[in-house]
Parts: sequence; structure tokens; C-alpha cells
Amino acid sequence: MTALVNIPVAVVLERREVVQGRWRVPKWTAVSTLPGAHLAKQTKGRVLIRSEDGVEQYLCSGLGIALYRDSAESYWYNLTGDNPSLYVICHESPDGGLEPVLVTADHDEAMAGLEADDHVFSTAIPAEIYQAIERFVVENYVPEGPRKRKRKNWSDRKE
Repeated sequence: MTALVNIPVAVVLERREVVQGRWRVPKWTAVSTLPGAHLAKQTKGRVLIRSEDGVEQYLCSGLGIALYRDSAESYWYNLTGDNPSLYVICHESPDGGLEPVLVTADHDEAMAGLEADDHVFSTAIPAEIYQAIERFVVENYVPEGPRKRKRKNWSDRKE
């Protein structure tokens, strides 16, 4: 299955230390997803952009949102829901950090990431990306109308 549209993006991940019992452990969150080819063309990977008061923020560039015709219905439900979101799926890196590997608007793909024990974060959809996904859905998705089931006529049954 090949993507019909690929939207270049970058992700800002935040790492902070939290206390759990007697231990200090890192807690990661996705702060935002940024649109734009100028960010996606940078070297792929994590770059520290801010560090203060035990909070570090990393810009993770070189990513893209691939849109597929088969998933257009899922995108439509996402856009028309109460809280339209992009999902950032991350793998743990050898240095103990997180590396985003996929950004998607498909809720089903995000759930598959959770089932595979990946870290999945949701972020708000920036207006530019929202409009691109909306344009894709309008061009590629036709909702199915309600279908009525044809009932069998049980009275004509021979005994």
C-alpha cells in the first residue's frame, strides 16, 4: 500500500524527571507536532532545543504523516471527533531516550502501536495539517449510506 499524500512534520518531545517512590524516573510527553518541509529536511533525530529546571525539550525532525486511501474513514472520524489529534509513536533508543518513528492521524494505527508496547502520545493537530488531512478526506472518502437488511420470508418455508 503506497501513500497518496506525505505531509512533512517534526515533533517536540519533552523529558522531565519525576519521583516514583524512592526513584527518579524520566517521564516523556509529546508537546507538539510542527508542520513544514523546512523542519522535516533537517537531520533526522533528536536535537536538544531547551533545557531548564530539569525539563528538556527535543526537536525530532525528518518525520512525515503518510495518508492512505484505505484509512480515509479513520481520518474522517478523527477530524470530526471531539478532540482531533495526531498520534506520535515512539520506540525506546539505546541511550534511554525515545525516538519518534511514526506520526499518524489514524486512531487504529495508534492502537496497534500501543499493543506492540510502543510509546504513543497524542498532540493537537496544527491548522495547516488539519486542512491537508481534511482535503485528503474530501477527495478520497465517500461514506457508505445505511443499508437495510433484506429479511427472509419464513412463511413460505416448506415443512
